[in-house]
Amino acid sequence: MAYQWTRTLRNGISGNDVRELQIRVAGYAAATSSRTHITVDGQFGPATEGAVRRFQASYNLSADGVAGPQTHTALNNLEAADGSTRHFNWSEFHSRDGSRFSGGAVSATQVQENVRRLMYKLEAKRRKLGNIPLTINSGFRSRSHNSSVGGASNSQHLYGSAADVSSSTTPTRKANTARTCGFSGIIIYQTFTHVDSRAETTGGGYYWP
Repeated sequence: MAYQWTRTLRNGISGNDVRELQIRVAGYAAATSSRTHITVDGQFGPATEGAVRRFQASYNLSADGVAGPQTHTALNNLEAADGSTRHFNWSEFHSRDGSRFSGGAVSATQVQENVRRLMYKLEAKRRKLGNIPLTINSGFRSRSHNSSVGGASNSQHLYGSAADVSSSTTPTRKANTARTCGFSGIIIYQTFTHVDSRAETTGGGYYWP
């Protein structure tokens, strides 16, 4: 069921609906390469307004920074019926050892919420890359699975806030695009790009190549 927006959202107001808005426009944190992200605090300030403007422009809406009915519709068009997003599904992010979202650094419920937030950033990244499909090579990892693949002991994959992504474009192009999408961790590998939200999830600093 689509999120029920009950009012127009604009700079200066606050509430749980603002928090949901911030989650959904987080992938539009910057217009150019910038070490910044949208703080999901329920306070509609200049950063949120800027993200809304960029989201609106991407979807050919009037870029006024005010989230009214047309913006609400565009946001809900990205939402799938099961709470995932239009171009990504939960199973893509399940731990590869069959534990789904369990056995990580936080509860399965929190992992799923972190994955949901990650999905919206990836939706933005996908659109900015020209709507090319993105393949999730690795999403959430249980501690057991993370250990078996040699992951770092404090990996963001343990929180559900990281994804290793491949596509038809180059890892470098994906990384350059990710720098506008509010990701605080970016690592370029030969055939894929790692992105994560460590600054939000664990309060870590930025790690960019």
